[in-house]
Amino acid sequence: MQPPAGPTPSTAFEPLPHRRSRPAHWMITAAALAAVVACASLVGPRDETAAASVPRTTVPDARAAHFPLDCGGRPVDIVRQATADLDHDGRPETAVVVRCDSGGGTPPNGVYVLAPPPAEGRPPRVLATLVDPAEKMSVAGLRVTGETVSATLLGYSTARVPRCCPDLSRNVEWRWRDGKFALTALPVAGSV
Repeated sequence: MQPPAGPTPSTAFEPLPHRRSRPAHWMITAAALAAVVACASLVGPRDETAAASVPRTTVPDARAAHFPLDCGGRPVDIVRQATADLDHDGRPETAVVVRCDSGGGTPPNGVYVLAPPPAEGRPPRVLATLVDPAEKMSVAGLRVTGETVSATLLGYSTARVPRCCPDLSRNVEWRWRDGKFALTALPVAGSV
């Protein structure tokens, strides 16, 4: 009788030398993952445009805007933006999440709505401040749908909570009503 083809039972489950994980493998993997995340953040802010049919030439350019934000001479980071005709005037507005470029840490976010520039070659104007950075919140999940801007606000219950790890979260919406944005706080999960 001939032995069966393939590995013998004694060698079938031996670990291969390249399959053993060592701390160096994990460090290389972590470094590679960090490089991918860093490259993705350098590509630029996500443009979550709701009104794809709006010509790009009329969309307010968040990079050209002057935000009411004191960064002490550091640049402003555009974290996220989304565009739609929020006030139904036929021209798009852009909701923008911005923060000061701190080089590290978690600086507070501001949320602004930009209107198209008043004239060619001028920067877009800030139509509304939805979240002031002085409130010391972070903003996640900015979306624009129809006349509604929605986001998740992340905050801190006390000054002792580390700035890296907000412990409060609330979903909110702003709707264009009577010439301004009205804030609606959505129910907290499990409160109903």
